[in-house]
Amino acid sequence: MTEPRPQPLVRTSDLSKRYRVGRSPFPVQRRIVHAVEQVSLDIFPGETLGIVGESGCGKSTLGRCLVRLTEITSGALEFEGRDITSASQRQLRPLRRQMQMVFQDPAASLNPRRRVGDLLADPFRVHEKLSRSEMMDRVEELLVRVELLPEHAQRFPHEFSGGQRQRIGIARALALKPRLIVADEPVSALDVSIQAQIINLLCDLRDEFSLTYVFIAHDLSVVRQFASRVAVMYMGSIVETGPVDAVFSAPRHHYTAALRSAVPVPDVDNRPGQRIVLKGDLPSPLDPPSGCRFHTRCVAATTVCRQQRPVLSLVDKAHFVACHHPRGG
Repeated sequence: MTEPRPQPLVRTSDLSKRYRVGRSPFPVQRRIVHAVEQVSLDIFPGETLGIVGESGCGKSTLGRCLVRLTEITSGALEFEGRDITSASQRQLRPLRRQMQMVFQDPAASLNPRRRVGDLLADPFRVHEKLSRSEMMDRVEELLVRVELLPEHAQRFPHEFSGGQRQRIGIARALALKPRLIVADEPVSALDVSIQAQIINLLCDLRDEFSLTYVFIAHDLSVVRQFASRVAVMYMGSIVETGPVDAVFSAPRHHYTAALRSAVPVPDVDNRPGQRIVLKGDLPSPLDPPSGCRFHTRCVAATTVCRQQRPVLSLVDKAHFVACHHPRGG
C-alpha cells in the first residue's frame, strides 16, 4: 500500500498576472499584457520543480508571484495551507523567512555600496534579535557554507566573480533557513564549469536543509539534471507537467516535443528523433490566441483547438498535459 502524498507546501489555483501598458492617462484604455494565465500548481515539500519555456513565456513572473514579490491579478495562492493571495505586507512578514528568492543577475541584486557582511546580516536585523557579534558569526557560517571565506564579509560585491556573487545570493536566501527557495535562472549568466559548481551546491543545500526549490530555467539539460518534476510554460500557461524523465523522454505536448528536439546533443547520430521546427511567429501577449494558445504554431491543431482552451488532464502516472490532441506516449 502506497503512502498518501503530503499536503502541498505551495498551491496555486487559476493564478493570473496581467499588466496594463500604454501611455493613456486612463487605465481602462491601456492594453493588457497576459503574463501568467490561469496557472494551477501543487509544489510539495522537499521536491525540486523545474519551470521551463522560451524567453518571455512568464516563468520569472510566475516565480515572483509564488513568493508575493509581484502582486497577483486573480486566482489564489496558498502557502502551508494558508491563503496568502491578498495578505498585506505586514501579514506576509512572518512568512518571508520561509520563502526566499535567488535572482538571475547577482550583480543587480546586491547593493554595490554595501559590504557583503552587511548584506548577509540584513535578514537577521529584520527577523531576529541578535547582537552585532552574533550576527557576524552567523554571516561567517553562511559564507563558509557556500564555500567562501569568512574574510569575504569585508569586501564589496564588485570584488567577486559572477560565480562568487551568486554564492552570496544563495547565502542570503539561506540565512533564515527557509522552506521554499525560488531560483530564477541562477546559472544562466555563468560559465558552464561554474554552473556545475552552483548546481552541486544547491543539491547539497537541498539535502542538508530539506529545501523545496522552484528552479526556473530555459536550459532543459540543467533542469533534467537538477529537478525531480518539471512544468512547461507557453505564453503564460502550463502546457505539461510531470516527472522529469517522463516529460523529457516521452513528451505528450507538441510544444514540449519541439523544445526537447532543440536541445544540443554531442552525438547527432543518436539524437532522439528529428529536429522539430515550429512554424509561424510567437503571438503577442497583448493579443493572445483564442482557445489553445499554441494552436497557431501546432501541426496537430484543429477547430476545437482554436475554440476551446484545454485543461491539464492526467495522461500517465503524475503526468499531465493541456492538449486536445496529445502525442502518443
